[in-house]
Amino acid sequence: MGKTKHNGPMKKAKMPAPEHWVSPVPFGLGKVKPKHIRDSFKTMWENKDNLNYAKNIITKGVCDGCALGVSGLYDQTLTGPHVCTTRFNVLRLNTMPAIDEDVLHSDIDELRKYSSTELRKLGRIPYPLIRRPGERSFSRISWDDAMDQIAAKMKKLDPKQYAFYMTSRGITNESYYVGGKVARFLGTNNVDNASRICHSPSKTALKRSIGVGASTSNYQDWIGTDVLLFWGSVASNSSPVSTKYMLEAKKKGTKIIVINPYKEPSMDKYWVPSVPESAIFGTKVADDFYQVNIGGDIAFMHGIMKHWFDMEEEAHGSAINHAFVDEHVNDYEQLKQHVVAQSWDEIISSSGVSKERIIELSELLANSKNAVFAWALGLTMHTFATDNISQVANLALLRGFLGRKHAGLMPFRGHSSVQGSGEMGADPFVLPGGDYKGDNIPRIEKLWNFKLPAWQGDIVGVSLENIMLPEDHERKIKMYYMSGGNFLETMPDPDFIEEALANLEIRVHQDIILNTSTLVDAREAVIVLPAKTRYEQEGGGTSTSTERMVYFSPEIEGNKNKIEEARAEWKIYVDLAKRVKPETAHLVDFKTGQEIRDEIAVANPAYEGVQHLKRQGDVFQWGGAWLCEDGICPTEDGRGNLIPVDIPDLNRKPGDFYVTTRRGKQFNSMVYGEKDPFNQADRYDVLISSNDARRLSIHEGEAVVVYNQHGVFQGKARIAEMADSNIGVHFPEGNFLLPKGRYEKFAGIPDYNIAVQVEKADRYNARKDTKYYEKPVEDLEMAPPS
Repeated sequence: MGKTKHNGPMKKAKMPAPEHWVSPVPFGLGKVKPKHIRDSFKTMWENKDNLNYAKNIITKGVCDGCALGVSGLYDQTLTGPHVCTTRFNVLRLNTMPAIDEDVLHSDIDELRKYSSTELRKLGRIPYPLIRRPGERSFSRISWDDAMDQIAAKMKKLDPKQYAFYMTSRGITNESYYVGGKVARFLGTNNVDNASRICHSPSKTALKRSIGVGASTSNYQDWIGTDVLLFWGSVASNSSPVSTKYMLEAKKKGTKIIVINPYKEPSMDKYWVPSVPESAIFGTKVADDFYQVNIGGDIAFMHGIMKHWFDMEEEAHGSAINHAFVDEHVNDYEQLKQHVVAQSWDEIISSSGVSKERIIELSELLANSKNAVFAWALGLTMHTFATDNISQVANLALLRGFLGRKHAGLMPFRGHSSVQGSGEMGADPFVLPGGDYKGDNIPRIEKLWNFKLPAWQGDIVGVSLENIMLPEDHERKIKMYYMSGGNFLETMPDPDFIEEALANLEIRVHQDIILNTSTLVDAREAVIVLPAKTRYEQEGGGTSTSTERMVYFSPEIEGNKNKIEEARAEWKIYVDLAKRVKPETAHLVDFKTGQEIRDEIAVANPAYEGVQHLKRQGDVFQWGGAWLCEDGICPTEDGRGNLIPVDIPDLNRKPGDFYVTTRRGKQFNSMVYGEKDPFNQADRYDVLISSNDARRLSIHEGEAVVVYNQHGVFQGKARIAEMADSNIGVHFPEGNFLLPKGRYEKFAGIPDYNIAVQVEKADRYNARKDTKYYEKPVEDLEMAPPS
């Protein structure tokens, strides 16, 4: 790990920079943009019944929204206060009162009329609930009865027949750690988390390329680097405070480049609410966009490297950092041969970007001393995602953009502490401090003093499919224990997911609020357990940011709407262990959060120091300022590995579109606005290029149908700056187009991109029975013609 330590927050530039302003017209009047001031007042109004507690959460707690790691109003990147709408959006989850009992215990079909957004707004779960087959409503149940029923079921099942899942809604490192440990104590390795669905290819790729699966750099490295390049990331939407860092970077001369099929408006222009000049005049964020095809990133990067090798033929050292490569990198010649063999025709066809434009970026990077590469779901949610990210690592290794100031590789996380979930061991492939293999298994067994399951656990997608296995199959999942999450609105093929959830014998929802999946039937019982928020967790808790900062968030007193029966998540796991295996439960019997942190520091040596975090504002960064410092990687030979990867064959046919799912004003699947504030798109709008719309004679706002062999999506066309032959729909509304069973080949996450056809709705409806399907599609049968 790195020896250099982070220096703490740096001062902002004092002088305004009119050259980066969007317009001299104040507050973006007349422009499509978020209404930050209005939304801030709306947040105050929503929390008016608990305003002092809401204020304390904002000023004392670590943000449970994005993964930047803002503690109170401050972070480790820049001085001055930081606030954002993402944090305000999720604030009400922590301050609202319980659901009205008359609504909570109403007929299940009445509850099913609510969307997840409407269910969230009803309030928090007040006490444990149960609903059995044939029962028309939830009944109140005591904690003892609820936990005894769960424990009794686990005792009857083979541990291969139940699974645990933890989502990203503010869960702390302590809960991830205890949840993962208790799962293994109970004998199952079927434990997974929301972070792995989003970013496990980042970890898999980085470990094989540079030996460590985390961001090698800091946000401060953005500020003053020559190039900050975002791949498939809308950082301004997922982590709005990051735009403040981008503005500071631009003031220091950094060029910001965005590679994405859609020219995302929020990465083009943004009004940063906590920077007066930007709040008034806006900030032009990106210096350039490269609109690559969905799935065309590997080819695009092949083009960049191919031109580098052409430059090298003209002048040695003009593009490749040979000193770095010779000393710190393996397999240069193999990669070179592989890249040179690629034809420009194939590169251009797959990427959708012209040779001239690829060369333009290639030369910019070749002439840059430093660059930081950041990426998100645009690279990770493909069947070839690990190869996507290893290709990014190839670029960094060839130029030596690693292990030093203003250079590095950054998987840009979306939600608070998801970086910590795998590092705590809440993943079928990992244990605290390393992988679920080799010497790490006996090391953890010695520390925990019990044997670990000697079989490979299943990823969440496979475990859901395993619910439908025959009754006598040893890996048929019969019970699912979920801490948060809504598989109906996060996984592909929602119809199958609903069928699977209903076929579980017992389903446990440990959560703050109800969602649509909570209301699905189960064969024996649905049990709902009320959880505390991170701010209510006794003794406080920690979370890990994208840049590996581990922050302490204290317990915050004074909640006027306190849920008396809610329990800290990690305490519920400990209680469960005591009921299933009372004779040996002392092995997982944590009494305080401090005890958990003491053990984390031993279980994961990188977290040495977490045990000293005890007060508001306490923070440390594991691994130092830069991983792979001075080019020395934590691989077997200390060198990075260049990995040749193939351009994926998407089997596109003439007329095919590729669709990607995108996020609007939402936090994961929790939607906070029916209209996207950046482009005014509705939740069922289909983003399509003007060229494609013209070719198909589709007009703005016209009803269209997006379909494939897996599903149908009906919406309205919205002409947008989208790469031709690519379309965008919102997540989770578009998930019906996605099939189950398509997983990334190394990390196993679902594929969220697929080939589709697009047609005007009136044409589709007129010909659907004869041309498209052997059987009628029910929703279209019922829909009146446009």
